[in-house]
Order: sequence, then C-alpha cells, then structure tokens
Amino acid sequence: MTLALSAEHEQLRKVVEEFARDEVAPVIGDYYRRGEFPLPLVRRMGEMGLFGLPIPEEHGGMGGDYLALCVAIEELARVDSSIAITLEAGVSLGAMPILRFGTPEQQQQWLPRLAAGEMLGGFGLTEAGSGSDAGSVRTTAVLEGDTWVINGSKSFITNSGTAITGLVTVAARTGTRPDGRPEISAIIVPAGTPGFTVAKEYDKVGWNASDTHELGFADVRVPAANLLGERGRGYAQFLSTLAEGRVAIAALAAGLAQGCVDESLAYAATRESFGRAIGTRQSIQFMIADMQVRAHLSRLAWRQAAALMVAGEPFAQEASIAKLYSSEAAMDNARVATQVHGGYGFTIESAVGRFYRDAKILEIGEGTSEVQRMLIARDLGLPVE
Repeated sequence: MTLALSAEHEQLRKVVEEFARDEVAPVIGDYYRRGEFPLPLVRRMGEMGLFGLPIPEEHGGMGGDYLALCVAIEELARVDSSIAITLEAGVSLGAMPILRFGTPEQQQQWLPRLAAGEMLGGFGLTEAGSGSDAGSVRTTAVLEGDTWVINGSKSFITNSGTAITGLVTVAARTGTRPDGRPEISAIIVPAGTPGFTVAKEYDKVGWNASDTHELGFADVRVPAANLLGERGRGYAQFLSTLAEGRVAIAALAAGLAQGCVDESLAYAATRESFGRAIGTRQSIQFMIADMQVRAHLSRLAWRQAAALMVAGEPFAQEASIAKLYSSEAAMDNARVATQVHGGYGFTIESAVGRFYRDAKILEIGEGTSEVQRMLIARDLGLPVE
C-alpha cells in the first residue's frame, strides 16, 4: 500500500492550497473576530466543487472519493479550521447520510444542491444529556398516519442555522425494541418547518467563524417519507456516519498540526532574540522538529484509514486511531506553536492564536478521545463493561 497521493489528488491539493492561501487567509481573521459565518468563502468553495467531491456525478457531484474530500479538508485546516469544519460537516454529516441511506427520491431532492454548496445540511445527534452516549437520545418522533411528529432538542449542531441551511437529519426515538432498548430512527427535517427553531449562535472558545446552534422541535410535522433509511436503524446509520467522519476530522487535525509548523517556521526565520533569529537556536529547532513529526504521522494515519475506506476494507479501528492521534497532535502542536510565537501567539490576530483556540474541540467532537480509546480497546477484544 502506498500512501502517496495520485496525480489527480495532488492537483486537487494544490488547487485548495492556493485557494486557502490567497482567498481564505487574508480575510478569515476578520470573520473569526466578528464571529461571522464566511458565506462568500463557502459559496466560492461550492463553485470549486469541494462540497461535491465524493458525490457521484449523477447526483450533481464531482464523482471523486472520500480521500479527495479529506485532502481538501486538510489543506483548508492548514489556514483555518472554521472553514475546514464547514466543509467537513457539510459533506460527511450533511450529504453523506443521504447518499448512503437515502431513497432515490430523497437523493434527487437534496443531493444536487448539497453537492453544489448551494445548501448545507446538519446532523442532529447530540443532546444536552446525550453526547458520547448516543443511544440515550430523548428526542421523540411519533408516526401519526403518514406524518412524523417530532419533539425534543439537539445541541452543538454544525451548519444548522446558516442562511443556506436546508435540512437537519435528526436522530429520534420512534419506539421500543423487543429487548426494551429504544428504537432510534433518522428523519430529515427541512429548514423552516413549523415548530423547528434555531437558537442563538453559541459563544464558542474556537471555531468562531463556523455555525453552531441548539435546535428545538415542538410538534414538528414532516412526511413519513422523510424517514432516512430503515426505521429502527438510525443508531447504526449514525455510527457508520461517525466512523467516516472521524477520518475527515483526523485530516482536519493533521492540517491544523501542519499549519502550526508552517507558521512557526516563518516566524522563527524572522523573529530575532539577542541578535539572532530564534530559528537558529537548537531549542526552537527541536520544538519545530517534534511538531513536524506529529503532523507527518497524523497525515499517514488518516490517509491509511481513508485508503482502506475507499477500498471497501474494514477501517473503523484505523479511523479511531487516526482521530485520536491527530487530534491530540493538533492540540500539542498548537500549544508549542503558541510558545514559539510568544506574546504574539496569544493574540487572535495571529494564526497560531486561532489554532490554539480551535484545537481543543478536535479531542471532543465526533467522538471524544476517551471514546476512541474505548473503541480501539473493544476492537482488540478487551472486555466491554
């Protein structure tokens, strides 16, 4: 197995690298400080076809693969994580569940606009009392004739309240299984449906230019045909979606880790201390060398997981390893890069200041580090509590 990029993937990487450097980097700091969603940049990404990278051409996409999506996410994250998570969530959490589990009618209705970046979709799983324990969701959906009636709430939902958000796929209890456990199903709720409310944007520590909201559902009525996949298979569908998403989050983390190296190299070459550039000092060189090791290994980890996934091979353990290692590597690199930059690194005006604020959520979102260790241990055959 080679983890080198094909000529096609390398060309994509260069295109996204140029976009991130020339169009995202000059303006994203202002969006970040204002806590504003960068809609013009998102529209530009749609024009470039980034939201359609792994979507088949028959559904309006680019006909590429998930590896291509992860390549684009990594390059964006080298400059900014808010724009990278917007792409990651828009595709892996918004479009992919419909591609994987939707009916032909659902795919025809939603995928062309999602693939074009004209519309964003959200993934409604997390609740105030249900995060890592995804099976304990309290949101309910009752089938009344040919209509689902949904009541409950969701927390920390990305891309759920933008001007172009078109839908949220909601995990809800739709009954009780024979073994007494809740039956969980996934239901598509279009934006603007009566009773579906979007709360004020969270005041987050990081990802300040991304969109995150709490959602409410008060007697929200949608057609029975909005059921995504099989009734009662929602939990399994969400687990499958999260496994794929972990590969993309690992790519994002690798990008942030590499961005810390990029910024530290540039700063160490120009910042002088006691008459010499700090990059000439071995202490700084070793710090940056260790950062590069972490970024490099993070990249190898997510690329292996993506290669297995694209080949149709089992990849869940590799996805958890990649997500666990790269998210912690990103956090370590952000901390060290801030130290290299000194006081300047503690400002939001600096890229590493934003990296430092953005890195922590990578150890939490789409499965905490503790959950990844649990999944890896379980896959190794260790006893399950």
